[in-house]
Amino acid sequence: MSPRATIVGSGPNGLVAAVTLARAGYSVRVLEAAGAAGGSARTAELTLPGFRHDVGSAVHPVARSSVWFRAFGLDRRVEWLVPDASFAHPLPSGPTAIAWRDLDRTAASLGADGTRWRRLIQPLRDHLDGVVALTGDHLLRVPRHPVTAAAFAVRTALLGTAPSLALRTEAGLVLWAGVAAHAARTLPSLAGSAAGLLLAAHAHAATGWPVPRGGAGAITDALIDDLLAHGGELSCNENVVDVAALDWGDAAAGDVLVLAGSPRLAATVPGIPGSYAAALGRYRYGPGLAKIDLALDGPVPWRDPDLGRAVTVHVGGTAEQVRASAAGVARGRLSPAPYVLVAQPSVIDASRAPAGAAVLWAYLHVPRGAAALDPSEPILRRLEEFAPGIRDRIIGRHVTRASQLAARNPAAIGGDGLGGLLTLRQAVRSPVVSTVPWRTPARGVYLAGSALPPGPGVTGMPGWYAARTVLTDARGSVPRLEDLFGASAMGE
Repeated sequence: MSPRATIVGSGPNGLVAAVTLARAGYSVRVLEAAGAAGGSARTAELTLPGFRHDVGSAVHPVARSSVWFRAFGLDRRVEWLVPDASFAHPLPSGPTAIAWRDLDRTAASLGADGTRWRRLIQPLRDHLDGVVALTGDHLLRVPRHPVTAAAFAVRTALLGTAPSLALRTEAGLVLWAGVAAHAARTLPSLAGSAAGLLLAAHAHAATGWPVPRGGAGAITDALIDDLLAHGGELSCNENVVDVAALDWGDAAAGDVLVLAGSPRLAATVPGIPGSYAAALGRYRYGPGLAKIDLALDGPVPWRDPDLGRAVTVHVGGTAEQVRASAAGVARGRLSPAPYVLVAQPSVIDASRAPAGAAVLWAYLHVPRGAAALDPSEPILRRLEEFAPGIRDRIIGRHVTRASQLAARNPAAIGGDGLGGLLTLRQAVRSPVVSTVPWRTPARGVYLAGSALPPGPGVTGMPGWYAARTVLTDARGSVPRLEDLFGASAMGE
């Protein structure tokens, strides 16, 4: 009889762990608390029939470069649509700053900062595999590409402490601040710098900042199809809040339990050491995300038409306003001019809305004590500054407060959609200090959520490392992706 693997959570990491173990011969079942699978990678008609909105993640640069997804052949299973403009940032006055996929075009548009931007990003763009290998692994390991790792570290330190020494113009500084703010940290910060460099390097690579045709749910569908094809099972509306009440098998017989949500769930495992449970309790979570999805009767009426070329728009005003917004959230208050992250996938994907119509997804970071905040008015006020008349285009609206996100997704503690506060300390202690943090002290129990290395993003890598640890423990040798997907799979 095959050993059993029970996976709690059907987000990308849970499904990657499930597919890996099913292909390795385990009898796999996946338990999902929500009524539909996918976690943050899901698409639904949230507003009106025919308007397909991404429930969580919308734009997926790191999915295309993920080592596991490349081996899985995601590019053959999902149709990617790649905009010419990876991201854009409108300024209150002056031209819009745009990170075109073409680095030469971007440098030309940045004037005096063009050469500086190129020097920062091109070495990382040209060695993107090395950057992905570094950021897609545990920090407590020797880098496989030391020269690229050094280049990344130097730029992280510079931009994470004094970005004004690297970039001098408002256009360059605001382009940088907007992408670094994805990390939901005060700026400048090392975490924001590392996240920004990873995303900026992808922005100018061939893969760009793509969206899957039809929505993020296409990624989930591809994973589920493969899981089912290899004998796996998926059950929704299965909210596991106490592992002690879950029949997951017999560890002595080789059965395993993989927790792909918040690591806090591991504290309910019978016999878990108190010191380990205490360490899980000390793991810190970041600000919440509050989001609105809009159905529009036409394109967003951006004041600058070039903003209609980018799927991702950072509506944050000046670089100083972006920094003030992040600082306000860290201090427990929402800035009067908040940073708003916008995705408008229908500018490149006609399948998202009826002919002539559009969808828009926008969120802001909210302080930990403001989980019940309705983000509609702060977001719409901000959008009106750069897209006057947008309110008149709205024909449907769906609001997700941070508290609602937390209730819907047990892994989003306090509405934190990133899986934890992004700091250097937590990158090492994720969620405990260990060279193999995916293994818990309880026999047969493993962790695979985004709190585990290498962290947030639709990469599937925490799920792969958890499953790889399972297989290493069971078989005494480290499995390779080629063993699962054939000789054509990308190397680890």
